[in-house]
Amino acid sequence: MDVLMPQLGETVAEGKITKWFKSAGEEVKPGDNLFEIETDKVSMEVPSTTAGVLAEIRVPAGAVAPVGAVVGVIADGGGAAASATATENRPPPQSADRGIRRDAPAAAANADERPRAALDPFFEVRTPARNYGPARLPGGATVTPLARRLAGEAGIDLAQLRGSGPRGRIVARDIAAAPQAAGVALAGPGAVGPSAAEIKALFEPGSYQEVPLDGMRRTIAARLTQAAQTIPHFYLTTDADIGRLIALREEANDAAPKDHDGNAGFKLSVNDFIIRALALGLQRVPAANAVWAGDRILRFVHSDIGVAVALEGGLITPVIRHAETKSLSAISAEMKDLVARARAKKLKPAEYQGGAAAISNLGMHGVREFSAIINPPHATILAVGAALRQAIETDDGGVAFASMLSLTLSCDHRVVDGALGAELLATVKRLIESPVTMLV
Repeated sequence: MDVLMPQLGETVAEGKITKWFKSAGEEVKPGDNLFEIETDKVSMEVPSTTAGVLAEIRVPAGAVAPVGAVVGVIADGGGAAASATATENRPPPQSADRGIRRDAPAAAANADERPRAALDPFFEVRTPARNYGPARLPGGATVTPLARRLAGEAGIDLAQLRGSGPRGRIVARDIAAAPQAAGVALAGPGAVGPSAAEIKALFEPGSYQEVPLDGMRRTIAARLTQAAQTIPHFYLTTDADIGRLIALREEANDAAPKDHDGNAGFKLSVNDFIIRALALGLQRVPAANAVWAGDRILRFVHSDIGVAVALEGGLITPVIRHAETKSLSAISAEMKDLVARARAKKLKPAEYQGGAAAISNLGMHGVREFSAIINPPHATILAVGAALRQAIETDDGGVAFASMLSLTLSCDHRVVDGALGAELLATVKRLIESPVTMLV
């Protein structure tokens, strides 16, 4: 039985094997861990689903392979010895991209006329270098894999095309005939930006160190560039007085139950209050609890809130599901667990995908305010700055000092208009300034 590189999420195209738990020729049973893989987001152990002998290891530890590639072979005891010997004599793979074929868009029309290339015996399963979207569009139309790739490379919106294939299926010739295709082709590779050689030519040799991009940094660069170029952002900023929130937080933490060793049952953070405030705010302004979906808007029943977590060399956004239904202590406990597993790269794809809104908090770093880039498919992201003591005017015309927290809401204008974004931000501010309302 072939052991394949699993897919850990719709946008994951490849994985790196960091460790093999079994050696070639070693017996395996169902449930035994075979190897550990690391993607741009998570690290996880892959168990065996069958019994037998690990006859071959085709992708050694430290190598990267595309999703669907054969990384090993499990055989019965009879064929193990010969296969293990063949594995030792097999040369290591040169590149995980070896099994990927990239045809030029200009040759797409003649793709069916060419003889099919023989499959590489090392990587039997061909996998695209990236995910180019679902085969079925929200409107019901279907798209061939080649058409999805060509449209993704050319920046063409498939929702605007009418397919000429069977049952209205969008095929490669529809992409070639699309009005945008010519304009994108004229832009050429130069539209991406200067090459590495052009950038390096601006600096003295030996004055810098080259750091290769890992999978996480590539994904961050691709997704946030896409977000900045395709999502029409606008920003709303306000300041919230968190004096009552700080007092309530301290009182709640002091009253937390303790175990026999004196450890508190929970310890609430300011961020826990902000998560709940945004979750309740989306319930009170339901039109903002939505995402853009090509030819329609999806509005959600529950508030699923993503929270940006800094990792070594990048970040990830785990999601608190149904946050409006959870207590502050439950949110705090879940957030601590998600952060710990995120930094250990142990999150499951379902724990960092989806959601309609997110929070990015840089206040602990002393940042007064900032504007965050929306992480697709979210429609909003709340940027939280540092709380500063400021002089404010009181209701009777006097002056007092208060702890003011900067809040900046980034909005996707396709989903959230200015007035709607302002209503959501004002609701979140009221909840933060009157935190007792989050408890009832």
